[in-house]
Amino acid sequence: MSGPTVLVVEDETKLRNLIRAFLEREGLTVLSTGSGSEAITIASSAEPDVVVLDLGLPDIPGEEVGQELRVSTNVRLLMLTAKAGESDRIRGFELGADDYLTKPFSPREMVLRVQALLRRGVAPGDPLGPASFGEGALLIDEERHEVRESGRLVALSPTEWGILCALARVPGRVYSRYELVNLVRGYEWEGYERVVDSHVKNLRHKLRDSPTGSTIIETVLGVGYRLCLRRD
Repeated sequence: MSGPTVLVVEDETKLRNLIRAFLEREGLTVLSTGSGSEAITIASSAEPDVVVLDLGLPDIPGEEVGQELRVSTNVRLLMLTAKAGESDRIRGFELGADDYLTKPFSPREMVLRVQALLRRGVAPGDPLGPASFGEGALLIDEERHEVRESGRLVALSPTEWGILCALARVPGRVYSRYELVNLVRGYEWEGYERVVDSHVKNLRHKLRDSPTGSTIIETVLGVGYRLCLRRD
């Protein structure tokens, strides 16, 4: 299949068909199912770019489906749920969601969020191929969607990947949490800035410090974060 592919996982037939129609209207290839177990199988074989995932599935809880997809794929994940509390949204992000939409929602807003997720990755004008930082201590290959730290392949969630790529645009420049939200997510969402710290903490843990003893990502108190390694 050519072009971006979206997998819609929603057990309500009418809503599933409505989401599908709006996405196909934008020229996207759409797969759909109302089953969590089938969604895992489809995602494994079809390798969609984005999964729109309802949390209230009849066979497997959507949270478990999301966790399985996060472990086995690099797909971008948009969760749908009737739970609207801030703690529920934060929990969704901690489970690996890249975006979170509460019901009822505007189909047009859903399309815009899917498009924002699809835009993540190589920024316009950025060169393809691996970018090297800190004399090879860190390699970011946006074309292959791979990160290596001291030669070690590092598995990142899409949100962690987005934050790292954003910081790597201008090494040494301090990016505020607000900037990272907009660079990574493509739009402003009040409250998400609180979760950036959690994602950066996970990112640091996965990258570790370089063998030379230098810090890869530095916190600038009261401002934000920056990538400390110079581009080679």
